[in-house]
Amino acid sequence: MLGAAPAPSSEPAEYPLYRARGTHRELGRQHGEQAVRQIKAFVEVLSARQSREQFRRRAAQFQPIFDRYCPHLLEEIRGLAEGAGVTLEEAMACSIRGEMRNAPAEGCTTYVIGRRGAADRQIIAGQNSDMGSEMIPLSYVLHLQPQGKPEVLMWTVGGMLGYHGMNSSGVAHFENALGGGPRNRFGLPHYPAERMMLECSSLEQAIDVMRKMPLASNANYVLCDGQGNIADLEATTEGPQILRDQGAGYFAHTNHFLSPPYATAENFKQSLADSFPRQDRIDSLIKSRYGSIEVDDIKRFLSDHSGYPASICRHDSRMVTVASMISEPARRRMHVAVGNPCQHRYVTYSM
Repeated sequence: MLGAAPAPSSEPAEYPLYRARGTHRELGRQHGEQAVRQIKAFVEVLSARQSREQFRRRAAQFQPIFDRYCPHLLEEIRGLAEGAGVTLEEAMACSIRGEMRNAPAEGCTTYVIGRRGAADRQIIAGQNSDMGSEMIPLSYVLHLQPQGKPEVLMWTVGGMLGYHGMNSSGVAHFENALGGGPRNRFGLPHYPAERMMLECSSLEQAIDVMRKMPLASNANYVLCDGQGNIADLEATTEGPQILRDQGAGYFAHTNHFLSPPYATAENFKQSLADSFPRQDRIDSLIKSRYGSIEVDDIKRFLSDHSGYPASICRHDSRMVTVASMISEPARRRMHVAVGNPCQHRYVTYSM
């Protein structure tokens, strides 16, 4: 039983789609011009409870690390600032986010179904992204066509250059927060690293990005590529832990560590209490249809209300599902529902 759902919304909604192509400077400028409203609103969210000067100074501290590890994305951020009419520091802050010290709490349930698990023998991957509902009007789908690199299709928020999505080589990743683990530090935020994973053509290349980056905080990723490989990566400030499926043919991940070094009682105490029943529930749903899973099955899984309101389809007062995502990398398309998928239809976006 998938649980009782609230009454569906009478008005369907969808995230806007913005497209950009060219050099990284041109990508940023076109992105900024189209998403100017969301970018400026996100800057206001990130800069709340501090002076604008303090905010810009904090963002500027990250410029050297961007310049060292992702100079091409710093160039794209310069274009973003030009297109949106904001300062370079404000544009950088959008891709720093959590390290700006004023980011919303996140939950999220991620999954990747290997070829053997799907009815048509093609990988399906995605997630429910859970955070404050104020993020919904700041979000959109972005299709990028960079020169000499794979195309990218992702759901993102207010000027963030990297977030949940896939590329035209079949590489896809979806991310969720983790409780506990190694301490945060001054380092590279996850969002530019996420974008660099979407510049890769294989799962191992994407994992290697995370091996090389001095990350500022911990997060989990489900991953796949066009060769049919899947993995789960718990990316920490002390390096990545790579989980292989050991024949299961899928991964699902909520908000607590699963890798042996960090799956400890101490870290579990720092994790969302509902992470554990959500993990059990998404596992059981996938297993119930494994071998014949279709997109419509995933839609039902992501609308599940077992444990309501802190369910896979989250409705609790602190955070809600703000986007529900189902990617089909082999078909170069992603289905995205605004907010709770029990209330809104999925819209298909294609490269």
